[in-house]
Amino acid sequence: MFGIYLKRELSRRKKAALVIAMGLALGIALVITVNSVSAGMQQAQDKVLKSLYGLGTDMTVTKAQAAPSSNSSGRPKFDFDAKSDSSKTQSSDRVMTQGGQSLKSSLVTEVAAQKGVASAVGALSLNVTKVDGSFTQGKAKSTTSGSGQQGGPGGQSGSTGAPQVQGGGASFDVNSYSVAGVDVTQQDLGPLATSKITTGSTFTAAQTSAKVAVLSKSYAKENKYKVGSTFKISGTKYKVIGIATPDSSESTTDVYVPLKQAQTLGDAKNKVTTIYVKATDSKQISTVKTTIQKNISGTTVTTSADLADTVSGSLSTASNLATSVGKWLSIAVLVAAFLVAALLTSSAVSRRVREFGTLKALGWPSRKVTRQVVGESIVNGLLGGALGIALGLGAAYTVTAISPKLTAELGSTGGGGMGGPGGGGPGGPASSAAKNTVDIALSAPVSLTTIALAVGLAVTGGLIAGAMGGWRASRMRPADALRSVS
Repeated sequence: MFGIYLKRELSRRKKAALVIAMGLALGIALVITVNSVSAGMQQAQDKVLKSLYGLGTDMTVTKAQAAPSSNSSGRPKFDFDAKSDSSKTQSSDRVMTQGGQSLKSSLVTEVAAQKGVASAVGALSLNVTKVDGSFTQGKAKSTTSGSGQQGGPGGQSGSTGAPQVQGGGASFDVNSYSVAGVDVTQQDLGPLATSKITTGSTFTAAQTSAKVAVLSKSYAKENKYKVGSTFKISGTKYKVIGIATPDSSESTTDVYVPLKQAQTLGDAKNKVTTIYVKATDSKQISTVKTTIQKNISGTTVTTSADLADTVSGSLSTASNLATSVGKWLSIAVLVAAFLVAALLTSSAVSRRVREFGTLKALGWPSRKVTRQVVGESIVNGLLGGALGIALGLGAAYTVTAISPKLTAELGSTGGGGMGGPGGGGPGGPASSAAKNTVDIALSAPVSLTTIALAVGLAVTGGLIAGAMGGWRASRMRPADALRSVS
């Protein structure tokens, strides 16, 4: 009887049922869209942090860079002999450690021994500034500095329009690139962990002191290097054994060499600038951070959560809108949809006074009438849920298909600078004002949890509407049916 009556009533009131269902559908579709876009924002942020921070890295340990002395700018200086043969090109490399003050290599073992630490590995971040120039007349002595990722270790200019510096009859090019010293025995953690070797091979555990290098794909292409090529850094020749492609975004390090080679280049024997740390349990990261800071004084411990707080740009703006404005807008629309569904259901019940009054006169108890109204409302709610899921999936698919480009800027947390070696994660050469910008495409994945939430909202909306309609129907008396007869 219940099913037959339900089918008849829904078929008689198609327009009213469709209006109620559409109201619920819009609210549910908005919830799905906001949830999926928020999930896409989180994935985008995780991808940015993963590429800039280090795969498998839970935190890094660095030491803040000391301020330069009053009589020093902290920049590399280059002095050339103006009396030399003007037909000869003079060249000079200046290698400087980046990412804060150097730490003793022994601290890597000390950090690894802390409670909650699964593994720790050290890395050394360097910046190499290469100057090529000549003097054409008279005496001249020029001092300059260079920064940025342009040019290469072989003296080739990695980008057009490399800065031309002139003074006292001198003309020379300034090119700068980043170098990371990698612990070749533990490459699953550290600066090279976020890249995949696409050509050639990576380092072997036996190459701790070998004069070999892995280049980032963009840097190798820019300077026309390939596997087997050789180049020099401060007079030391290195052979390219592999080309690395980052998992996402652009590489923030140009050249990777064995850690011992980097320490020799940077005159930093038994020193590192960054210690990459992996915790035994990701839920204990904050506890491990506190432990390291307490037991190893003078260091800055940065977690991925700290990095997330520094992300700005359109990704951050869109994420804030999705999580704040989007959340409250969804709640407002849902409340409105539930309220409208309840009012429409109550209004529909009021127009069925004769029907329900007659049913009560025939012996239907109030609970049976209420059950009938609630049943109709739940069906309307489920119909609205189905429509809402369809609309929400369509909206999420559209966002994914369009894939709007967002930018993420990673600023400094105030430790040793942000960025992997070369500016990509904690410990890079970025200054406190420097930012690393990454472009990333937005997607809107829809999870089963979101679908389950939509179904739950549909049933909830139906129950709320049914409760109000059932309450209205339960208050009707057989006499109401007689009074409604004209």
